[in-house]
Amino acid sequence: MDSTVFQKLLMSAIQKGASDVHLQTGHPPMLRINGELLEVKYHPLDPSETQAIAEEIIAHTYQKPDVATLSELDVSYGIEGQGRFRANIFRQRGSLGIVLRVIPITIQSFAELHLPPVLEQIANLRRGLVIVSGATGNGKSTTLAAMVEFINQTRRAHVVTIEDPIEFLFRHKMSIVSQRELGSDTPSYASALQAVLRQDPDVILIGEMRELETVEIALKAAETGHLVLASLHTTDSVKSISRLIGMFPPDQEASVRGRLADALMAIVSLRLMPQKGVLGRIPAVEVLRVTRTIQECIRDPSKTSDIPEHMAKGAEMYGMQTFDLHLLQLVKEGKVELEAAKLASSNPAELERAILLEG
Repeated sequence: MDSTVFQKLLMSAIQKGASDVHLQTGHPPMLRINGELLEVKYHPLDPSETQAIAEEIIAHTYQKPDVATLSELDVSYGIEGQGRFRANIFRQRGSLGIVLRVIPITIQSFAELHLPPVLEQIANLRRGLVIVSGATGNGKSTTLAAMVEFINQTRRAHVVTIEDPIEFLFRHKMSIVSQRELGSDTPSYASALQAVLRQDPDVILIGEMRELETVEIALKAAETGHLVLASLHTTDSVKSISRLIGMFPPDQEASVRGRLADALMAIVSLRLMPQKGVLGRIPAVEVLRVTRTIQECIRDPSKTSDIPEHMAKGAEMYGMQTFDLHLLQLVKEGKVELEAAKLASSNPAELERAILLEG
């Protein structure tokens, strides 16, 4: 597979609405479309082809590692005027594998992404920590990009993003958006965060909070009057809170719970669902807004598990919703099949009962 064929494959992925492209030795290329892996009509790739593709991707980046000794690498790759991709190159069974995530050129709005209107209120916050969580491939980066673009279009602010690698490209509108990439612009999230506090930011986006030092500095930034947007690989609000607290030493738990209760403003958790009757996926969304009651639940470990109950009670006043509340709504509106909703639900039997009760 030469460079021309590779780029044609990527263009085909964009045209077919694929989210990912998989390239591995011994197997034809595959596209993930609507959550399903589909094989492309092409011969099984041999090691020289996957290596050539890896070299083509790397040639367009600042990084020039020796492909022969490469174990794993995250980089961005683009076809000018057509599309951008986040590429992960990795070694498996002695040969290279490559997965490319398709990044839309156009940054979609909350409405276009089928996200609840309350996200506008969350993006309008001036301080505090906002977490977007979900499993890989469930829309975290797209949602964060929509938040940044909403800010960019609606107010004057200095937004600094720290990403690995840079995915969506922002043009300055009402805001100035500075985008920093790990490796080319800064060695780590922690060092970038330490520096960004001296760059007069209003909003800081952290691509992923992976280690303790990053979480510590993010909390400090949120505590000192900045709006911090960040992603976590967790499936819901309670798990996100537990993950953040669990990154600190046990003897700091009480103080960290207090700091998090004060700094955390919202958690948005995402699960992409197959749409009923049409191709494509739609997000099931859990939204936590941190009220005084939620603050108490964060501070007191015996009450943290009560958070979903309070989220359900705060739906009308604060725009909060649990996954099951949103799944119920999606099924009632005919957007998602009941069986698919039950698979995603934390309590499938209760969800089915609620649907039967509402007719």
